[in-house]
Amino acid sequence: MDERIHEHAAVLVNWSARVSEGDNVVVSVDEGAHDLAVAVAAELGDVGANMSVQYDSSEVERAYTKAHDGEFEESTHELALYEESTHELALYEESDVMLRLGGGRNTSADADVPPTKRQAAMQANQNVREAVMDTDWVSTVHPTRSLAQQAGMAYEEYQDFVYDAVLRDWEELADQMAKMKEILDAGSEVRLVKEDTDITMSIEGRTAVNSAASVAYDSHNLPSGEVFTAPYGTEGEVFFDVPMTLRGTRVQNVHLTFEDGEVVDYSADAGEAVLGEILDTDEGARRLGELGIGMNRGIDRFTDSILFDEKMGDTVHMAVGRAYDANLPEGESGNDSAVHVDMITDVSEDSRMEVDGEVVQRNGVFRWEDGFEG
Repeated sequence: MDERIHEHAAVLVNWSARVSEGDNVVVSVDEGAHDLAVAVAAELGDVGANMSVQYDSSEVERAYTKAHDGEFEESTHELALYEESTHELALYEESDVMLRLGGGRNTSADADVPPTKRQAAMQANQNVREAVMDTDWVSTVHPTRSLAQQAGMAYEEYQDFVYDAVLRDWEELADQMAKMKEILDAGSEVRLVKEDTDITMSIEGRTAVNSAASVAYDSHNLPSGEVFTAPYGTEGEVFFDVPMTLRGTRVQNVHLTFEDGEVVDYSADAGEAVLGEILDTDEGARRLGELGIGMNRGIDRFTDSILFDEKMGDTVHMAVGRAYDANLPEGESGNDSAVHVDMITDVSEDSRMEVDGEVVQRNGVFRWEDGFEG
């Protein structure tokens, strides 16, 4: 086994999830992530944690979802298919940590699942997702041939790319990102301007997260390398020019228009139907739940994987849907939704980001970096 797989597992268990002796840990293993799961199991055994393993397969989920029959409820116009998975809910309510090991065989496995069925399944399992969010959860990915193909890279090239992003000096990067967190925490309004984009978002009272790939930083992705907050009161328009795959469908050149914090108009050159499906999931799906600023310059190309692409330096991403509690004052509820879908815009050229009228990033360069032009 590639030694980097063991290093990946060690970072995940010890730095990212901070697993302790006696912790109840659920490991969700995608079809192609077997080798990483073996290495993670060894790490958990060394720590003395209790492990439960779940098999996570898009193809299996597709078969189950497509086979379900149901009828529309006239009163709600929703598809009555699913009951809450109380047995799965009980598992996560008794868990301290959840480790999601991605790496499937087919990145478009569920592309033909009807939107109504997909939405019904997500709504029925909202409580399960909430229970997962209450754990010290961390999501990572094992490099597979399907992901390499999606990224347009040779398999060995893609392996190098993944491990360059994962096996980093996270403490050093955390120190760099703390500068952006400080600016956002003190700010009231963010404005982003570039071609086809002029959007403002309120952030007053929010707490930004220094997402340094560890639950100790309220960060739940490995790799990470972003600073994010929960905006509200969004006004204006934004153009997302980084292609992505959403629900198995290629989506390109998304344009959203906001009024009074809500999407009132949308378009996409490709995948517009899927975009509409997402925005129609529930009331919260038309509002922003996240503004994220990519700061991981170890990620040097787009790979059509949100786990990597949204962390890349010279990018900004926004997510429609659910806001994270870590960004909110204690006792306050942010935007609520069954979805949280990120979309990315490239800010490497002809762009600026302002906080309270002061430029903090221009053409991808932060004001504390060499080459910044105020």
